[in-house]
Amino acid sequence: MAEAALQEETKNRRVNFSLKAPSVKDVILMGDFNNWDAGSHPMEKDESGIWKISMMIPPGKYEYKLFVDGQWRLDSGNNQTVPNGLGTENNVLIVFEE
Repeated sequence: MAEAALQEETKNRRVNFSLKAPSVKDVILMGDFNNWDAGSHPMEKDESGIWKISMMIPPGKYEYKLFVDGQWRLDSGNNQTVPNGLGTENNVLIVFEE
């Protein structure tokens, strides 16, 4: 019963990610929302060379980055970044409640 109530309070929001990169072979979305797991959210390329993924994410503030053909890359569609402690930056995603 408590679990059902908690699920009702936490309303996930749909977040769409995309990257135009027709010549690359592999794009993986990693961040706080998936514990930086390389196997959990590979992106799919459409016929026009745009890599896409849509995810349900709970409200909150997250850091993320794209792993493109074995190299870390910032999301060019999001200019919000923070230093990541490794000498580079991560993108910031804020998911608002309804």
